[in-house]
Amino acid sequence: MPAVDALKATACVLIVLHHLAFYGPMADVAKPLAPGVIDFLFEYARMAVQVFLVTSGFLFAAKFGPLGGAAIQTPLNLLFQRYTRLVVPYSAALLLAIACSAVAAVWMDHRSISDPPDLGQLLAHVLLLHDLLDQEALSAGVWYVAIDFQLFALAVLLMWLPGRLSGARPALQALAPLLVIGMTLASLFGFNRDALWDETALYFFGAFGLGILAGWAVRQRRSGLWLAALTLVALAALAVDFRERIAVATGVMLFLGLSARSGLLYTLPLPAAVGRLAQISYSVFLVHFPISLLVNAAVSGFFPANPVINAIGMVTALALSIAGGEQFYRRIESRNLPTRTRLLFPAGVVAGGWLAALAATNLGG
Repeated sequence: MPAVDALKATACVLIVLHHLAFYGPMADVAKPLAPGVIDFLFEYARMAVQVFLVTSGFLFAAKFGPLGGAAIQTPLNLLFQRYTRLVVPYSAALLLAIACSAVAAVWMDHRSISDPPDLGQLLAHVLLLHDLLDQEALSAGVWYVAIDFQLFALAVLLMWLPGRLSGARPALQALAPLLVIGMTLASLFGFNRDALWDETALYFFGAFGLGILAGWAVRQRRSGLWLAALTLVALAALAVDFRERIAVATGVMLFLGLSARSGLLYTLPLPAAVGRLAQISYSVFLVHFPISLLVNAAVSGFFPANPVINAIGMVTALALSIAGGEQFYRRIESRNLPTRTRLLFPAGVVAGGWLAALAATNLGG
């Protein structure tokens, strides 16, 4: 799906640039050169997260149809596969973040540098509970990994539960799409309007659900009418409470839906480099912050007040993040590890991170 790849690649670059602008200090020094650009990256580039939310839902719909309960007979297996797919590279990236924070702390004192973690903090991160347990994040954007898993788990539950309860009445499986629709509406008109829920899938299911429903709609006979109805629902949610993130999610949903109807979803001309960036986007997302920390520390240490060099440093950090993501994808994310290794890998990273943190604390003392 080259249209999906184009969205993912663009969103990946915007997220990296947002974190460079948000966490500085290079962006703070470079801002006088292009204050409008830095302000845009600071305030609005984070909206690119909505691209990943909607496309994730759209791809979920491609795998599990609205009546696809037969494909979700073993939800625990699906959750295990999703968890290990996310957490093996994610836990390795946490170890990288701990090491890079320790190095960066030698060169600069900045709010973006995390303190050495304790064992509880590491365990909370590996179990994807860090936000729910109010643990300080060890790297930028790690909240999204936890939300991604929560959204997948909630969608699987909604699709599996009717079939489980139906027994000898298969017709009850038709409740599955209704549950997804209901949860999407509850999020758009309720949970997403209250920041109290922003550490849970309930807050983000509106965007994720728009992707699922668009993916299902384009496979129906009257796909145009289904997409129109879905658009009206999104516009109604915006009329009740306008949120820029939901407006972006609606735009992405429409782009995917219309691209699927026109065939552009599969035929969009796309340079190979952009397709590759989309493929490695998760790895880039995982490693960009530790790499950016090191570049920030180096530039701030040697050129603390030179706007031009700090702007070049931001571009360099982006390029190194993409190159680092390429290597990370090859060496870690794309490796087909045995089940036992996938289970032990995060545990090994927790132990290694804890020992590294203890060593850093003792050296600092």
